Amino acid sequence: MPPYRLVGAALVLVALVAFAAPAEAADTLRVGKAVPIWAFLALDIGIEQGLYAKEGIELEISDMGNAAKLHQALAAGSLDLGLTSGADLAFPAKGAPERAIAAFAAAPLAVTVMVAYDSPITGVPDLKGKTLAIPGVGSSPEWLVRQMSRQKGWGPNGVKTVALGSMAANIAALRAHQIDGIVGSSESGYPLEEKHEARIIARMAEFAPHFHAHVVFARNDLIADRPALIERFLKGFFASIAFIKHNRATTNESAARLMHEPVEIMDRIYADQIAMLQDDGRFDPKAIEVLKQSFVDLGTLAEPPRDEQILTTKFVPVKP
Repeated sequence: MPPYRLVGAALVLVALVAFAAPAEAADTLRVGKAVPIWAFLALDIGIEQGLYAKEGIELEISDMGNAAKLHQALAAGSLDLGLTSGADLAFPAKGAPERAIAAFAAAPLAVTVMVAYDSPITGVPDLKGKTLAIPGVGSSPEWLVRQMSRQKGWGPNGVKTVALGSMAANIAALRAHQIDGIVGSSESGYPLEEKHEARIIARMAEFAPHFHAHVVFARNDLIADRPALIERFLKGFFASIAFIKHNRATTNESAARLMHEPVEIMDRIYADQIAMLQDDGRFDPKAIEVLKQSFVDLGTLAEPPRDEQILTTKFVPVKP
């Protein structure tokens, strides 16, 4: 066979082998949400838009139900990454084998105070001496209530708090007028307003302008052994946030389907919360100091932790 035909045959064979070869498998990451809230939809919407697949990543998403279960799963190795509150920086300070790797929400624009629809309470000045239900002891909402009380001149305990175990229990107590109000997300508040069961009377972000409402955690072994995989995940994650910021209608349609609420409610939540989403994961030093001090204020820690105990900045800023 002439040499040129041999070369041609070889090229055809290479092309056939390449065509027949299976595509390289995507890396799977198991990611948990502490609770199923709007700000965490960057996982689901990023999957729908192919933004993680673009980075060669397949996500397995779990709704853990609360922060404690999320951190238990991270410690047990059944999750690789977790999305939760900035208040959870106390977990690695106490020895949990994880670190925060990126911040993605600043001031807590989602956190509100709700009262019963027929309550005489109309605003923050009426809350002095009242009792508010919170998601849990040592939580961001508990600290925010204390901040509100201090800033209003009532001292740290001018508004009482009680943790009833779940948001469902808090809402039941509100309906029964057993408490004066609830500290919870607008995702819970707007549907209750639609049903004339509750009213939102305050937003807690004004009492914490420097804050990290939400952060991403990763296991320490993943940070040490597979940093490039974390970098690829974060590129997909912040590309998803960028998509959400620039595609309001599509985001609302996806959110309505994923959260089982009307598009109109999702649009109200979008308007409330979009400004808190961050572009590149960087930690605000002032926000970190506020969170550290909150752990002392709440009695969670005896002294503020060092940065290296709770977070790593090796992955930020992220450039999607």
